[in-house]
Amino acid sequence: MYFFKKISKKIKITNKISISNENRCFVVAEISGNHGGNLNVLKKTMLAAKKNGADAVKIQTYEAQTITLKSNNKHFTINDKSIWKNQKLYNLYKKAETPFKWHKEIFSFAKKNNIFCFSAPFDLSAVDLLEELKCPVYKIASPEIEDHQLIDKIAKTKKPIIISTGIAKEKDITNAIKICLKNNNSKIVLLNCISSYPAEDTELNLKHINLLKKYCPLVGYSDHSVSDLASIISVAYGAKVIEKHFILNKKIKSPDKQFSYDPKQLKNLVEKIRVVETMMGNEKINKKKIINKKLKTVTRSIFYSKDIKKGEKISINNIKSVRPGSGLSLSYFKKILGKKVNRNCKFGNPVKLKDIIFRN
Repeated sequence: MYFFKKISKKIKITNKISISNENRCFVVAEISGNHGGNLNVLKKTMLAAKKNGADAVKIQTYEAQTITLKSNNKHFTINDKSIWKNQKLYNLYKKAETPFKWHKEIFSFAKKNNIFCFSAPFDLSAVDLLEELKCPVYKIASPEIEDHQLIDKIAKTKKPIIISTGIAKEKDITNAIKICLKNNNSKIVLLNCISSYPAEDTELNLKHINLLKKYCPLVGYSDHSVSDLASIISVAYGAKVIEKHFILNKKIKSPDKQFSYDPKQLKNLVEKIRVVETMMGNEKINKKKIINKKLKTVTRSIFYSKDIKKGEKISINNIKSVRPGSGLSLSYFKKILGKKVNRNCKFGNPVKLKDIIFRN
């Protein structure tokens, strides 16, 4: 894509936190409505997220009246096959909202406890509130990718923007990126996402992350499935941000608990992600790491197979390619044939370049 090169390949968030393809995966615990309407539960959830390996916690900034209308007509009743079927939108969002009046205390608590906290605003007033509280990163939820006013306002803050693409068509992705770049904001991460709660295995289409890489150097995955596999596979595909819904315990009454992880599950997921990152390594071959003592015992090199006196010539009768690999590289085998040695060389010793006279 023509704007690919204009998008940042590294996003510095704090002195200790950066998102790039060289950094480890940035794991986000999404709290959403998993506080059950209790601010103290939310605080405990934030602490548990940090304790169990999350790099950040994310909240959602909306109230029922800012995201929908309190109407009983059919348009405001969920009629799909989701876990919220037949619920009124207003009632659902009222249960899940994180009240605006909590936000100042939430961000203060996060700062006091060294917890990295950011939010997903769902309307313009939410952005105003979050700007007052110095929210460091913004998330665009997948249904809001068509809200160009919202994206424009967030882009103007010049802060990093994580954009979910759950319901997005390709034109939605390009439009969102164009708005950001128009506002000189190139700090963008695109998240692969399936807006299904919980998401079934047959819906995940994890290869879609490869398409997102064509638009943006930094990609990630917002996981609504009920297992570790989707997140882990996404990390192997190159995801540098993983977002997972998180709940303090499954007894909390929350609309999202069915697809949220508890502390033990989150800790297990983060540990697996770190193992996968270690396994994936780096595309650049580090010879110092590869040619180690263990490998030297199973590779070949050139050793003296007979005693040679000073001034004698090297031949196939007095050197040999053998294990271990601590002698002269095999690439020199033909080059040293016929050359004289400048000292007495003993059987079983490795051949060294300093032993050999290369000029006549």
